[in-house]
Amino acid sequence: MPLAILYISTTIVFLVLDGIMLALVMKPLFTRHIGPLMADPMRAAPAAAFYAAYVAGLLYLVSWPAVKTGAPVLIPALVLGLMAYGTYEFTSLAIMKDWHPMMTAVDTTWGGVLTAFSAWAGVAITRWFSG
Repeated sequence: MPLAILYISTTIVFLVLDGIMLALVMKPLFTRHIGPLMADPMRAAPAAAFYAAYVAGLLYLVSWPAVKTGAPVLIPALVLGLMAYGTYEFTSLAIMKDWHPMMTAVDTTWGGVLTAFSAWAGVAITRWFSG
């Protein structure tokens, strides 16, 4: 049961915060620089696949070990988020003509912060419910 609580709580925190950031910051930023390349409407299936797999990987690498053994959460999750989002962003910056460095900086930073906070919140919620 703790694993289900961990997955669900981490996913909810991640989705709510990322939804806010996407709507208020990322969509306007990306529209300004690569607007014609953006899908309208967004494709939900690839997004859902990313979120489901990303949270599962976060749990496997960081959150579940923290629940079981008290291993650290914030720094490992931050590093994971910076690596994951940075891989996408820096690759795009390297190969895409209109990719802007501001997109790379904002999204990479956000990925690290979002991943760290979501992991921490998921672990805290799981510990609270699991007593």
